[in-house]
Amino acid sequence: MDKFRIHGPVRLEGTVRASGAKNAALPALAATLLTDEPVELHRMPYVQDIRTMCRLLEHLGWEASGNGDGVTLRRSDEESRAYDAPYELVKTMRASILVLGPQLARQGRAKVSLPGGCAIGNRPIEEHLKGMQALGAEVELEGGYVHARGPRLRGAKYRFGVPTVTGTENVMMAAVLAEGTTVLDNCAREAEIAALAGQLVAMGAKISGAGSETIEIEGVPQLHGARVEIIPDRIEAGTYLIAAGITRGDVTVEDARPGDLAPLAERLGEAGVEVEEVAGGMRARAGGKLKPSLVVTEPHPGFPTDLQAQFMALMTQAEGVSTVREFVFENRFQHVPELNRMGADIRIKNRTAKVRGKTPLSGARVMATDLRASASLVLAGLAARGTTVVDRIYHLDRGYESMESKLQSLGARVERFSGPEAA
Repeated sequence: MDKFRIHGPVRLEGTVRASGAKNAALPALAATLLTDEPVELHRMPYVQDIRTMCRLLEHLGWEASGNGDGVTLRRSDEESRAYDAPYELVKTMRASILVLGPQLARQGRAKVSLPGGCAIGNRPIEEHLKGMQALGAEVELEGGYVHARGPRLRGAKYRFGVPTVTGTENVMMAAVLAEGTTVLDNCAREAEIAALAGQLVAMGAKISGAGSETIEIEGVPQLHGARVEIIPDRIEAGTYLIAAGITRGDVTVEDARPGDLAPLAERLGEAGVEVEEVAGGMRARAGGKLKPSLVVTEPHPGFPTDLQAQFMALMTQAEGVSTVREFVFENRFQHVPELNRMGADIRIKNRTAKVRGKTPLSGARVMATDLRASASLVLAGLAARGTTVVDRIYHLDRGYESMESKLQSLGARVERFSGPEAA
């Protein structure tokens, strides 16, 4: 099992490029199920979840061929094609539920394994299923699978009970081939929603309002192929901006989009990290004392939950008491005991964490529990004195492309290894 060994402290300095966004690439891959024609997806991040989704699409009868950072999906010539997403293929990736909408719209039926539990908390798919039912589908839960049938989906009005990114994406993909007009209210507004809508429009769909609370979709008979570029990963970019802060460094992230990272930039500025827009990206610099901050995670355009753990690591080095309130997932403080093992002073009550700083961090052996927790431990290791070993890096590999190489290019002393820990 792979691990990271980090020798700190270190000051990061230089330029790094944000990869394509995993959370945009996964629905982009699922959307290729809506057409028989080839779809070219460029700037694909080479991370584990993408490889898993490609295997799932191949199981469903699509062929994936790669070229550089691009992949082309096309329907295979085989006559027999599966319509199910089995547990064995999707157990490690909750985004597998995204094939439900395209399969239902295109094939008239779908069978997708329930995603199951999640380390960071409950992620119910109830909104997905209600949205499909609003379009006229029959949905049943049986044997750990979602069974959906809808040979003739029809446009409808549906309001999400809570904004959900994958729910909005799933229902939107189902609606593009439904007969008539669909109006979705209380939609998620993340950048990945607008990116998926842009891809669908390039494939011939008629969609307006993506990125706002209300999305209108006029169904079309069929979609065609297209060439699409995946948007930059705002969470990866934000992680490197935070890394500049915790190491008192100077890091420029190419292709970081200020509009996507405005909530983070505001909090970093309050904490004493200078963030500015530069040609083709964003730059973060930190030299003086870090100040405590208040962070409340919310759906976009609020502070993203996917940057909460990384920002908390930064706040261990702020002089004073910071407050972090997690209102998106109920169990997303699993990195806290590990940060405390490194010398942090973080106390949790319900959904609020109090971070008392500045505390000196020291290297330790720590264990990653989920994707973003992994990143927070790596950032802490960069600021800690001594050697930090982060175990279970496979969590990190689900969403960060070549993190050790990118950190090395900024001056970090980090290496990947497997097997027994060595000095």
